[in-house]
Amino acid sequence: MILITGASSGLGAALAQLYSAEGNPLVLTGRNDQRLSSVADKLSGQVQAATVDLTDPEKVAELFDSLDQVPDTVIHCAGSGYFGPIEEQDPSEINKLIENNVTSSIFLLRELVARYRDHKVNVVVVMSTAAQLAKAGESTYCAAKWAVRGLVESVRLELKGSPMKLIAVYPGGMATDFWKTSGKALDTSSFMTAKEAAKMLKQALVGTEHGFVSDITINRH
Repeated sequence: MILITGASSGLGAALAQLYSAEGNPLVLTGRNDQRLSSVADKLSGQVQAATVDLTDPEKVAELFDSLDQVPDTVIHCAGSGYFGPIEEQDPSEINKLIENNVTSSIFLLRELVARYRDHKVNVVVVMSTAAQLAKAGESTYCAAKWAVRGLVESVRLELKGSPMKLIAVYPGGMATDFWKTSGKALDTSSFMTAKEAAKMLKQALVGTEHGFVSDITINRH
């Protein structure tokens, strides 16, 4: 069973379509019930959809309480963007950015490790190339993504010797609705699609008996 957060749009929705086509049982989460249902209704096979606020630790616990089996893979795609010169950014939007990206990742990993650290679970945390390189006009977004990267790398050390593995993913720009709500106007005609990124990520996640890819950067041309 594969659990995908942020599955109501973008990369999460594209991954859900790919894995569903192969007959994998899926649990999909998102913040928007209508959009999540729209994605789930188009998929075949065993699909469970749950509207979950990942910034609420009780809701995260309830999500895992509802599962009838240990997931093989958890792909954390949930997050949001907010851009602009630092002096023009709204404090409430900055707080929302931190909650949607950092707080959600902390609570999700906290629950996963508490429950499954002794299980063979691949936890895939999707960030951004903004977690690798500073970008003007993206200061708080970079700060949030760098924080998630620090979280992932620190928890990896705590899981040393555990069968649970953390996989960090750094995708570059994708042509999705992400940009419409981010406050940054861009021509995304040359960006890779979410489907393209999903195909590359899915291929990279294939492991072997004695190895796995721990860090994945998906760049656009």
